[in-house]
Amino acid sequence: MESPLQLLCAVEARYAGVAGPSTRVVTRGRLPGLRVTRSELAALDLPPGLEIETAEDRMPRPGRETTWVLGDAFSGRMQFTSLTAAPKRMVVVDDGLATIRLLELLTARAGTPLLRARATPGPARRILGAAAGLRLRAAARAGRLTIFTALPVPAALSEAVRGLGAELVTHDFAWLRSQPAVAHPRPPESTVVLGTSLVRNGLIHRDRYLSWLFALEGPLAYYPHRREDPGDLAAVRDHPGVTVYDGGAPVEITLRDLRPGQRVLSLPSTAVTSLRVLLSARGVPVESVEVPDDWWTPSATVSLRSHLQMFAHEGASP
Repeated sequence: MESPLQLLCAVEARYAGVAGPSTRVVTRGRLPGLRVTRSELAALDLPPGLEIETAEDRMPRPGRETTWVLGDAFSGRMQFTSLTAAPKRMVVVDDGLATIRLLELLTARAGTPLLRARATPGPARRILGAAAGLRLRAAARAGRLTIFTALPVPAALSEAVRGLGAELVTHDFAWLRSQPAVAHPRPPESTVVLGTSLVRNGLIHRDRYLSWLFALEGPLAYYPHRREDPGDLAAVRDHPGVTVYDGGAPVEITLRDLRPGQRVLSLPSTAVTSLRVLLSARGVPVESVEVPDDWWTPSATVSLRSHLQMFAHEGASP
């Protein structure tokens, strides 16, 4: 696992029984967000048969007759490993909106390489992505591929995925919802804003984003994105009426105890969907902010904008 969300969803996959009777989850070392998340999960009642380890150097290769739980199917390391590994079954867990892109590419024409939306790959990387796509499609045709997701997969795409032979399993964070939230007292602020990586990734203009944020009625609780620029975060921290909470763990863990009278605002993000799943029964609205046209930079193509905002419209906020 290479991100906090991947790790959390691997635990959910074990709890749901799609990852086999025993599961060894290996996370990449030296990543602060993963260290915090491992610590958070260790304090909870993990599903039986689950072990979480850290690989300081090389990630282990899945053995034969095992189930391989994949987080980032676009990772070059994962794709290279897939060429020689022969697991009995593969389970893909959520890695943000990249999960939807993966499904779109898998169901595209044969030979379509598995590459990130903003990638500018050379010939070797394209060949590797194409080979990885062939392996996953072959696993689907053989009934050995499961997609385990909390995201609302569009009906046509869902039908296409199942048409490949893959199993599509949806979940609602049943394990996490069964756990006490006492480790994370809810913030006192009535409005919670989720940070974004879109500025650092060069997709939206910094000044537009900060102007919008600072114009919101406070006080605000701000939960940074793990890839947010430290300089931008310092500006947010220094702004009157904004309290920055440096939890480090996925917001699905840290914010699941919010109560009526509070709300969550976020630019397009997978967290919008997952927090709606976790908080709707509590009467806490999770509102996605539609990105105005003049926020986008030239790096954000029309197709990328559409992909990023595909789940923004339900409960959208101007």
